[in-house]
Amino acid sequence: MYPKLPNAVICATGSYLPQKVLTNKDLEKMVDTTSEWIETRTGILERRLADDDMASAEMGYRASLKAIEDAPGVKAEDIDLIIAATVTPDYQFPSTACLIQGKLGAKKAACFDLGAACPGFIYALTCGAQFIKTQEYKLILVVATDTLSRITDWQDRNTCVLFGDGASACLLKACREERGIISCLLGADGSGENLLKVPGGGSRLPASETTVKEGLHYVKMSGNEVFKFAVRIMEKTARDILKKNGLQVSDVDWFIPHQANIRIIESVAKRLKISMQKVILNVQKYGNVSAVSIPIALDEMNRSGRFKKGDLILLDAFGSGLTWASCLIKW
Repeated sequence: MYPKLPNAVICATGSYLPQKVLTNKDLEKMVDTTSEWIETRTGILERRLADDDMASAEMGYRASLKAIEDAPGVKAEDIDLIIAATVTPDYQFPSTACLIQGKLGAKKAACFDLGAACPGFIYALTCGAQFIKTQEYKLILVVATDTLSRITDWQDRNTCVLFGDGASACLLKACREERGIISCLLGADGSGENLLKVPGGGSRLPASETTVKEGLHYVKMSGNEVFKFAVRIMEKTARDILKKNGLQVSDVDWFIPHQANIRIIESVAKRLKISMQKVILNVQKYGNVSAVSIPIALDEMNRSGRFKKGDLILLDAFGSGLTWASCLIKW
């Protein structure tokens, strides 16, 4: 008989949010909108913006420091692998993970970036969990970091009200107990590529005077289509992962959805028949921070002591690609 593989458990968390706050009232002065319209349509009250001299790697580094501080006896030199989930890397290369490694002094860590947009943290968590299960690595740093303000068109009232900046991180280690990351489910549909994208800056449309003038380096989104897709796929992937593990919605203690829009979250919760008292929200404080929104919620819950040992936590996200992902964690 083969020995039972270990589970990957989140042993520490940390986050970094820029100090600069952009409120809905501030946006009223920038574009043709109102604070009431933004709050009613999105649930967002404010979001954080990075300073001009700060980019994704620096925020990821600061979040990583807090995660390391949250793990007694752990040093940066102990980390075997760093996975950074981001759609706003500092550079096309080297990777943001390498930049974070250099800042931390985590000299023995292998590094790579992962681009899955808003479900990126769950994708990265899934990758990290596999390395732990196979016992290839003992300690893994998973970082989600995005500076979405740099790819936001601040003259487009439909998108500029949505996004914010921030970073969050967690450490994974092996555990022989019946807890940790118990299941992950990933999916994608590339036929929906045009619904949510940044057209310019890649090899298809490299940066040029034309791409800059046409605003092709900013987020372009078909809002109504993305909304319908999000509600449908988040309900489906939540039900699928629960069914895969022989569980019911009623077994879930905490539901942490991607924080894109309060109406999406409420619609998914209603379809799943899950009480909003079990739903963790931070969209009102930070807006849509892409892959960062779910790990920020994890960190805030962890540090506030609201998670209890044995709690079943369901993570659920959708994003550009189109991509989606869910994850079950037993705390």
